[in-house]
Amino acid sequence: MGEFWATTGPDWQEILSATHLDWTVRVDHEPFEAWVRRWWIDDLALVDCQCSPCSGTRRRRQIAATDGEFVVVLVNRGGRETVEQDGEAALAPGDAVVWDSTRPARFAVHEPLTKRSLLIPRAALAEVHGRVPASTVLDGRAPATRLLLSYLDTLSATLPALGPSAVAAARNATLELLVGAMRADGDVPSSSTAQPALRAAMDRYIERHLLGGAVSVNAIAAAHGVSVRTVNRVFNATGQTVGEVIRVRRLARAREELADSDRPVSAIAHRWGFADPSHFTRSFKAHYGASPTAYRRAARSVAPVPAGGALVQAGGARRA
Repeated sequence: MGEFWATTGPDWQEILSATHLDWTVRVDHEPFEAWVRRWWIDDLALVDCQCSPCSGTRRRRQIAATDGEFVVVLVNRGGRETVEQDGEAALAPGDAVVWDSTRPARFAVHEPLTKRSLLIPRAALAEVHGRVPASTVLDGRAPATRLLLSYLDTLSATLPALGPSAVAAARNATLELLVGAMRADGDVPSSSTAQPALRAAMDRYIERHLLGGAVSVNAIAAAHGVSVRTVNRVFNATGQTVGEVIRVRRLARAREELADSDRPVSAIAHRWGFADPSHFTRSFKAHYGASPTAYRRAARSVAPVPAGGALVQAGGARRA
């Protein structure tokens, strides 16, 4: 059923900061009412919210207080809100904006609002794409955006019944649909009209060969009948190197196995191409913000800590 908070105003800043990252909040309406419900999609947080008019800012102090880096998709589901980050976006129902937790931002709710937010650790998004622009507005009328939002509707209704493997699959599908929606709006860069299909084929090749140890720039080039220079150019178009992509994919598969199995950390490290367990631990912690052991413990707890940061429960709020 998810976690639930409700308030009549005094602790709204605490609740909003606990569930939507750190904000300084001002209540602009009396009487004030708000509620928040949060679900976990593995290390992603899906948060529904309804609130009276209010406003908020994220400046250097709030950014510094945020543990980890996040990309946040905010969807207006009813009401009127403006979001400002590198320009102001006025969101009508059905519109969405993608904002970056590492940059200053502000919002203003002008009338009773219903919204949905998807909080994604940057480390998770790196598994499917290297670079995401800040303050990207997604047109709610675009087919790819409608597909993403419809999927999130279905996911929120079915999450309580999903097992761990299905949740992991849903998490990966969520990331792919977001990148697809951004690419359809022209905000995810590609080097030419021909290269996205080639990049997709290379990504599939990497996934198929992660366990075999045969993944290298030369092997990818030979398998696709292109030069090593072409392979590097295709990956560099999204701000990545081939080596970075392979490392992130190996870490992602290891992360899934940590959550789904009781195999020793050293065995999982070796299985996914890390000969030295200590090197694996350092790489995992640098990428996800927690050691493999800590991540496994958090993934199996009732309220998991997302990789790359911590979203905590608001202490003074009423919860169902």
